[in-house]
Amino acid sequence: MPPRIVLTSGEPAGIGPDLALTVAARAIGCELVCLADRALLAERASSLGLTVALRSYEGVSCPHVPGSLTVEHHRLACPARAGQLDARNTSYVLEQLERACAGARAGEFAAIVTAPVHKGIINDAGIPFTGHTEFFAERTGARPVMMLATGSLRVALATTHLPLSQVSRAITRELVLDTVTILERDLRQGWGLRRPRIAVCGLNPHAGEGGHLGDEEIRVIEPALAMLRSRGLDVAGPLPADTVFVPRILADYDAVLAMYHDQGLPVIKHAGFDSAVNVTLGLPIVRTSVDHGTALELAGTGRADCASLVAAIELAIELARRRA
Repeated sequence: MPPRIVLTSGEPAGIGPDLALTVAARAIGCELVCLADRALLAERASSLGLTVALRSYEGVSCPHVPGSLTVEHHRLACPARAGQLDARNTSYVLEQLERACAGARAGEFAAIVTAPVHKGIINDAGIPFTGHTEFFAERTGARPVMMLATGSLRVALATTHLPLSQVSRAITRELVLDTVTILERDLRQGWGLRRPRIAVCGLNPHAGEGGHLGDEEIRVIEPALAMLRSRGLDVAGPLPADTVFVPRILADYDAVLAMYHDQGLPVIKHAGFDSAVNVTLGLPIVRTSVDHGTALELAGTGRADCASLVAAIELAIELARRRA
């Protein structure tokens, strides 16, 4: 039986509905259930010139048929227009995430794939929200690790959505120990790597230049890596972030751990923006996502590329089957 994957359609003014409808035309190796407002999908399909049969999800087996989309209806709080954010629909966006998480935890869904949400408009609605990663971690009581993958390149993050001014004090020995441990375990269990080789970036330029450009490497990162090596993990570092991504160096590793968001993600998005996948490690459920945002300027235009969503679904299927 193919796994049942739930797809949250995300911000209704963004490209999430477009991507769901575009993917529906393809052959997909899973049962795909989309959480969305049926009227929104019908309206967006019409504007895009797509013919997609919308089928109601009844909680039973729903094999995907190209040209159709199985939908669990979630009603918008107010009409949504492509490209125009409305804070009143925040409840609609978060309701999808709550439903997907509950369904995955109950075993109804083998994995969650998320279309992008707009963090700013959620916060404007008075609801603190830093991202999907933190949302699912809070709901499952887990310690999450964000990783993006494209091809053989995998980049995980020690810290995620933090202002740069807060990163240094967030990097502790415990954080490095926990993050590398989760990364190593999930690479073994999810990707089938017997002994993952992990490169760990330094925080500062030139990995601190022996303490002349910062001492976090000496005080925090090096002692944590020494402890991990004593436990048998194959970890290298701290390495200068400006050279670790050189292809001949990358070839020696299965994954790279960056210390903060913009240290690692620009590299992977340059390497494969149309095919990269965001996967949350450390959760008791499988969750993958596109590697891009809501792209309000592309919503409803027909120019949104669904390649990252296709890759996210394919990875979700693979990870779900390994866990089954």
